[in-house]
Amino acid sequence: MPVLAINGGPKHVSEGAVKPWPPITAEDERLVLESLRSDRHAWGPNCDALQKEFAAWNGNKFCWTTNSGTSALHMCVAASGAAAGDEIITPAYSWTSSVSCILHHGCVPVFVDIDFATANLDPAKIEAAISERTRAILVVHLHGLPCQMDAILDVARRHNLVVIEDCCQAHGALYRGTKVGKLGHCAAFSLNQNKMLTGGEGGLFVADDEEFHKRAQALVLFGDFREPVAQVGYHAYGLAYMYRNNDLSAAFARAQLQRLDTFIADARTLAEAVTAELRGTRGLILPVESGECRSNWYNYLIRVDPAACGYTGLGEELREAVLKAMQAEGAPVGVWQRRILPEMGAIRARDAYGNGYPWSAGRAGVDYHPSQFPEALRHVNTYFILGCLRTPNTVETARLVAQAIRKVMENLGELDVAAVAKTADRSLYERGWKQQR
Repeated sequence: MPVLAINGGPKHVSEGAVKPWPPITAEDERLVLESLRSDRHAWGPNCDALQKEFAAWNGNKFCWTTNSGTSALHMCVAASGAAAGDEIITPAYSWTSSVSCILHHGCVPVFVDIDFATANLDPAKIEAAISERTRAILVVHLHGLPCQMDAILDVARRHNLVVIEDCCQAHGALYRGTKVGKLGHCAAFSLNQNKMLTGGEGGLFVADDEEFHKRAQALVLFGDFREPVAQVGYHAYGLAYMYRNNDLSAAFARAQLQRLDTFIADARTLAEAVTAELRGTRGLILPVESGECRSNWYNYLIRVDPAACGYTGLGEELREAVLKAMQAEGAPVGVWQRRILPEMGAIRARDAYGNGYPWSAGRAGVDYHPSQFPEALRHVNTYFILGCLRTPNTVETARLVAQAIRKVMENLGELDVAAVAKTADRSLYERGWKQQR
């Protein structure tokens, strides 16, 4: 039996074998340098061009490029027409931006548990979370896998709710042949360095309805400078948010957009190679992809099954030990978010801005006890991701990484799980994964 690298054996994936993302070409350098040498470094011609080009690529009528995916998500909440105290439903497990965008607009988040098989919002649990204050459903196409949108849209239509798509990880993912960002009322994409389409940093707001586009626009450039409208009441002026992108980042994103279809196709090929190598490995639950939900494979999501491993301790403990052993083998794996959203400090305290706001402006009885979200808790304690395994890496590299993962799972007997888990390096989260959006 091979000796695990964590125990002094040879490392399966050598240093430098996995190539970094994103690949940089002469076209990237040309467009960025042209922008740098111009006199338009804030909003400039590349921003305008990126909006038109991405709208055409994704099939949307309207697009704003922003300084982050989080900003674009806040613009979605503003576009929905939600006001202070209104409730917005979102999954119990996602990145913090999927709930902070709700808080930023003075709205109250209401969480719904996930479907464990997909790690996405469970449509069957949405209706029970709807109240007279509910304004919208914010769905997250997590790790590049689309949600079950037909069921979600059906609930939204029956209750007259806006559907916001968080597509920050899902560029080019398809639901029944339609790209995400075209299924709800408006959507947000990220251009963070890790994303399938990157500008280094930045985001994109898209919509097909002009009213949604106009309401979102209020947050792009100091919306409080708009002329007051004749009618009295709440008009969400924007309160001096400044969410526009810059020309340098837009230039980089434009160059990358030219190769986005190839990036997605390559990611699919590498994911298929990983699945073929890991299929049947005892103790692993591999990601699913139904015929109607086609992932862009932004991340390759894996769960550890303690029962199948014969482990009776804590799932999180086993996961941490397995993760450290795989990292020792050179596999680029990590944990992206270690807590469910109802466990965030501001949520638990019901006090995001002081004086109990925004809960004091709405329904105070929203329950956030983690026990209500058993599938999200099960997921967060057992999963890890294989991230950014895409261009310029090859099928051979994908197989090598998958073999490193399998090597650990096939030699779990070598691990003192409790001892390894206690010394597991969780700083990867602080160093890198927290910069996802």
